[in-house]
Amino acid sequence: MNYPDRKSALRAQTDMEFREQFIAENAEFIKAAASKTLRHFVTEHDDEWSIALIAFNEAIDSYIEERGEFSTFAGVVISRRLTDELRKTYRTSNEIPAAPETMEGRVQEDETAFQTEVRTAVTREAENQYDNGARSAKDEIEAVQKILKGYGFSFFDLADCSPKAAKTKTECAKAVGVLLRNEELFREMQRTKALPLKEIIAISGVKRKTIDRHRRYIIAAAEILNGEYPLLAAYMEYIRKALQT
Repeated sequence: MNYPDRKSALRAQTDMEFREQFIAENAEFIKAAASKTLRHFVTEHDDEWSIALIAFNEAIDSYIEERGEFSTFAGVVISRRLTDELRKTYRTSNEIPAAPETMEGRVQEDETAFQTEVRTAVTREAENQYDNGARSAKDEIEAVQKILKGYGFSFFDLADCSPKAAKTKTECAKAVGVLLRNEELFREMQRTKALPLKEIIAISGVKRKTIDRHRRYIIAAAEILNGEYPLLAAYMEYIRKALQT
């Protein structure tokens, strides 16, 4: 199995056509990383595949050379995301040991927090406690995909337009908050398939440049947080916290 290299990862950050090729070429690596974390074989038909794919995209966007080999970094991000999703999806959790290779990864940020997450992740036996009436992550993604298609973009496009800096996240949260608190503006967005920029700027004070740059993310966040998508909403927990302050 080939491992994704740092040079290709850096190129994939700006070359979207190459990114698609890069992801396709490393499908086996993504599945292997997911399988190692979950301790069972993962295929592209499993819910976990969708989560691992999102995590790999996230790893591409946040990777810098100082974090060491990209393959190690991507493996850690995939493991962290899957572990976090399992904790949110299943009702009970039991401690399991973290895979040694995830502990040895040269990831500078949030390494301790990740190790804690892995140690408290659920075991496979916890699946028996899952509420069969709840949606899986795959179901949620498919449902949101249908909605976002009407706006002219895909759920997976969010990897390119998600805010990274804390200040930008706060600004995006303000914009999303305007839509969630004003049903009329939210419905206008759904009807026109566009953000009511004038109103959002006037109410939130967020600069137009920021809203334009993160338009897709703001729309998706508003739709997800306004709907019944608890697993996807977990990715945007900082928006909920910002709205409560």
